[in-house]
Amino acid sequence: MNITKSTRYALYAAAEMAVAGEAATTVGAVAQRYGIPEGALAKAFQQLVRAGLATGTRGIGGGYRLARPASKITVLDVMNVFERRRETGGCLLHDRPGQTCPRASACSLHWLFNEVDELVRSTYESVTLQTLVRRARRNL
Repeated sequence: MNITKSTRYALYAAAEMAVAGEAATTVGAVAQRYGIPEGALAKAFQQLVRAGLATGTRGIGGGYRLARPASKITVLDVMNVFERRRETGGCLLHDRPGQTCPRASACSLHWLFNEVDELVRSTYESVTLQTLVRRARRNL
């Protein structure tokens, strides 16, 4: 599974909102902390709002907050907003993502890559934003 810049920016944003708790998180603060462009980050925040994972408030004291507790939002929830899930029968080795692999039944690698992909997805699904915050605080 590849992770796009948009997904990475959204994960930074979600983690920072989880750290902030009830306080608002601003685009500028997250962009500065991670050294990323504000415009791209603002789009990631907007997509999180559209997906129902965050809420936004305009004006002085405004910013973004998680729409649900950090313990109820997984890394996979955030990733699913930005990454397309590989379709059943799709192949990570095939040149054209989204198309059924013509050699799936004969390929000795097909099962391995599918299994690894599922393990990665399961891991992302098992990690909540709260877990990320706890780990980050332990590493300080």
